Amino acid sequence: MFHIKTINSISNKGLKRLPADSYSVSSDVENPDAIIVRSHNLHAMDIPSNLKVVGRAGAGTNNVPVGPLGEQGIVVFNAPGANANAVKELVIAGMLLACRNICQAWKYTENVNGSDAEQNKAVEEGKKKYVGYELPGRTLGVVGLGAIGVQIANVAVALGMRVIGFDPTITVKNAWLMSSDVEEMESVDQLIRESDFITFHVPLIDATRDLMNSQRIATMKDGAVILNFARHGIVNDDAVLAALESGKLNAYVCDFPVQKLKNNDRVITLPHLGASTSEAEENCAMMVADQIKDYLENGNIKNSVNFPTIKLPRGGKSRVALVHRNMPDMIAKISTAVGDAGYNIHHMRNESRNDLAYTLMDIESEIGDDLIEKFSAIEGVLKARQV
Repeated sequence: MFHIKTINSISNKGLKRLPADSYSVSSDVENPDAIIVRSHNLHAMDIPSNLKVVGRAGAGTNNVPVGPLGEQGIVVFNAPGANANAVKELVIAGMLLACRNICQAWKYTENVNGSDAEQNKAVEEGKKKYVGYELPGRTLGVVGLGAIGVQIANVAVALGMRVIGFDPTITVKNAWLMSSDVEEMESVDQLIRESDFITFHVPLIDATRDLMNSQRIATMKDGAVILNFARHGIVNDDAVLAALESGKLNAYVCDFPVQKLKNNDRVITLPHLGASTSEAEENCAMMVADQIKDYLENGNIKNSVNFPTIKLPRGGKSRVALVHRNMPDMIAKISTAVGDAGYNIHHMRNESRNDLAYTLMDIESEIGDDLIEKFSAIEGVLKARQV
């Protein structure tokens, strides 16, 4: 029986992927095999001794201590692409809100008083202040062409926009999915100079913090719009406010309200709604539950943010999963331990990612606890278990 601890409300559609006859799922588990979390901050958490895997039911992992978990041999999964459609729709909505001055016009009409005739007259006179512009022919710059960025780029092309993109680490899979009409930029600076709208879809790391700063905003087209539905901190708030005040920017649309952004007519802040649809929550929960199940039952790894991808078809009579440091001679030590215990390897795979590595092997015969003990005694082995 595997014990799964849920933190935050996790969609039942996802939890139902974990059969009740072999999984105990509860928010009250004290020493779980796995944790499924959405937005709760785990950085102050005491890591349970039995923990093997953490599943983040979403794309970003800023709320998960990925490094410390990896150092203890704990695999961290996320759900890339599961909420892509939800974020895509919100970004497109954000562009429309900005270019048509919808939020400002809405506020205006809410404050119009008088009889219907008086209100109609006021509306006809006042609407001149909210004249906007259309999207076709405008240029959208997409920074980060992962699952979300690619979907946004494709929709913007369908809307008649010129779309330019920058992502030096784009995957072959995402490149295949992206419209051939999307133009590649050589640098983020070139993209910024040519964009009427810019949307960011990158993680918040040292290299992306304040990616959009006053120097880069100064190179933009006059009246441009910035959209940030990725992470707070990628766009510098002070730089944006100064550019809005000077008229350099037309609008800033973001999913991360902070005090200094409030009460500015040219700022549209939403309460982190990017993935807040029932469909996205279900998709994320199902993806993470499937990944956790496959890892616990078969040792396979897919969509981990700290360990390599490994999938090994079942063979032999026993399977062993080893989480270890990426060290010289480790495979030889593992193989020697198998031979010294009198067992024979049916097949195995080993992959590494930075300082961490993972070995999955099938043994031809049934094994005892003695082999797991031998593995655990090898210097650099972080976790060893029979799967």
